[in-house]
Amino acid sequence: MTLSEKVAQLGHDAPGVARLGLPPYNWWSEALHGISNVGPGTQFDNVVPGATSFPNVINMAASFNEAMWKTVGQVVSTEGRAMFNLGRAGLTFWSPTINVVRDPRWGRILETPGEDPFVVGKYAVNYVRGLQDVEGTENATDLNSRPLKVSSCCKHFAAYDVDNWKGVHRYTFDARVTEQDMLETFLKPFEMCVKEGDVSSVMCSYNRVNGYPTCADPVLLKDTIRGDWDLHGYIVADCDSVEVMVKYQHFLNDTNEDAVAQTLKAGLDLDCGVLSPKYAESSVRQGKVRVKNIDKALNYLYVVLMRLGFFDGSPKFQSLGSKDICNDEHIELATEAARQGIVLLKNDNDTLPLDTSTIKTLAVVGPHANATSVMLGNYAGVPCRMKSPIDGLSEYAKVNYQMGCDDVACKKRRFIPGAVDAAKNSDATVIVVGLDLSIEAEGLDRDHLFLPGSQAELVGQVAAASKGPVVLVIMSAGGIDISFAKNNPNIKAIVWAGYPGEEGGRAIADVIFGKYNPGGRLPVTWHEADYVNQLPMTSMPLRPVTSLGYPGRTYKFFDGPVVYPFGYGLSYTSFNHTLVSAIPSLTVNINKAILCRDIAYDTAVKLDCASVLVDDITCSDEFEFEIKVENAGKKDGSQVVIVYSKPPSGISSTHIKQVVGFQRVFLKAGGFQSVKFKLNACKSLGLIDFGGYNLLPAGEHTILVGDGAVSFPVKLSFNRV
Repeated sequence: MTLSEKVAQLGHDAPGVARLGLPPYNWWSEALHGISNVGPGTQFDNVVPGATSFPNVINMAASFNEAMWKTVGQVVSTEGRAMFNLGRAGLTFWSPTINVVRDPRWGRILETPGEDPFVVGKYAVNYVRGLQDVEGTENATDLNSRPLKVSSCCKHFAAYDVDNWKGVHRYTFDARVTEQDMLETFLKPFEMCVKEGDVSSVMCSYNRVNGYPTCADPVLLKDTIRGDWDLHGYIVADCDSVEVMVKYQHFLNDTNEDAVAQTLKAGLDLDCGVLSPKYAESSVRQGKVRVKNIDKALNYLYVVLMRLGFFDGSPKFQSLGSKDICNDEHIELATEAARQGIVLLKNDNDTLPLDTSTIKTLAVVGPHANATSVMLGNYAGVPCRMKSPIDGLSEYAKVNYQMGCDDVACKKRRFIPGAVDAAKNSDATVIVVGLDLSIEAEGLDRDHLFLPGSQAELVGQVAAASKGPVVLVIMSAGGIDISFAKNNPNIKAIVWAGYPGEEGGRAIADVIFGKYNPGGRLPVTWHEADYVNQLPMTSMPLRPVTSLGYPGRTYKFFDGPVVYPFGYGLSYTSFNHTLVSAIPSLTVNINKAILCRDIAYDTAVKLDCASVLVDDITCSDEFEFEIKVENAGKKDGSQVVIVYSKPPSGISSTHIKQVVGFQRVFLKAGGFQSVKFKLNACKSLGLIDFGGYNLLPAGEHTILVGDGAVSFPVKLSFNRV
């Protein structure tokens, strides 16, 4: 290839080289929760009119079901391969989004798996494995040649979680992040994605981190992703990120050629945009970057295409076609995923499920009562079909539908009386309210945590007038301060449905009428409205900033009052948990030459060896415990068992607790199951100190199950050998 031919391939729309038989390829396709119509690599038409649209990621995270996450990934990749065979999609899908939700105002919460780095990382690993893995080759000895079903991409790297807040835009935002927060929160899911998921691509983000554009930072790209984590794949820039460096960030007053050189030398391989293919050649001729940097980038890119069978085909997948898109099995999986992600927030007097023998007429009111496209969220494609809440609920009762609001902004009150009348004359009322992409979206952060416009007024008036029980259904990604509804005795039940995908209406109805017993848990904290008045969205520290009066962020560092906590969710049945077996102590053998490290304590604590550096030990020590989970109620149901570790008391500025494991188990009424956990001491009991050291502290750690109904100590000590 000539230099001109090489540089032409550095953008997402690679023209190929006809004289060498190298075909063109468009790298940009998306598959966040189904094959998306975002990106020129994918198209829907009469050949492929639609693809299965699963619930948004925040919904799927709420299921806390690793097997479900992987299964959805497998189905999405099957449909992606089928569309490729039909000439309607590429094989490189820039999904999933795995940024941790640091602030409840962020507009892209719907795309993410929530606020816990471990849960986000586990979602990434399972979804990526579902997308990429070819059965039988998961553990190939040479991972650089391991076959791929499709190629996945974990994004947006790193510390990206401000889109557009009060004039602060993602293109120019400089995230000032401590090494402690970087390692502990912002990098952790990406490390898991690369190391455990073996993802074949990582996308760097628009923002800067501590002054450096992420796509031009060799420490982040070359040293961390490619070096420390050993990525088997390519690194791509978020679309037009390289141009953003020149146009908006003015990084080092770079010219176009400078920006291309900076990113290539930092470890970037592909530019979603035109700047690199347009200016890379002149950058070389000006002596700013070497041709070998371009060669290295192209090598990474084309190895991925080879692993996909792009050049010589993949016989295993060549039979996939139209029959493998939007089939009954996939649609049913989308429905089940929506059901599993629904969270029951309130259920006074066991009002839910509604009984079809007594509820014959149902008022269904609110701006989302007849929602269709709203349920798809963003990065959605064309769905196979749509089931609105009205569609679903109509299968159980005669529906009396009233809008209540003209739209989600709900600025006009003239539709409220109609909703009130419907509630007065129906056996029960379902109010469907919330947010949509005009409130929370890519490029749009929220200013407050209230329901928009007059939605709260609609809810209050309808609840006061309703003849029968009132059920409030919330569609949103981020939390909303619905304290008014939580504390209103007229509102008997509250259900969070998120953005549940094409079958959302069916799933909501199945939960309300008891065909399905909800078992989802909130993957983000629902804060009180005043929380966002206490700190700006642009303040990056996770820990409280006492000098400025800023509270901590996420459940790990905030212990103030909330509307609903992380991990919250009710059921139509009740569960008991009993500790069956556990070890009270764990002794970690260490070499005599290993240096013990001090840890800062708030109180006087004297240990012979307070901690050791995780990198100094083998980290092979594990501990096991067993929990008996019993369904003590009268209905079959699923229970999510979330396990937290709590560090020894007194350690300064560390997390309150952190998720270290979780399982979702289904139990028949009266049934029980023993749930076993095996945890690695370093991964589950370690912490990052202020200097960025990953330490394993000695002392009495605590393991908590759920809200702490079951807890036990694990006393960790070191033994020199």
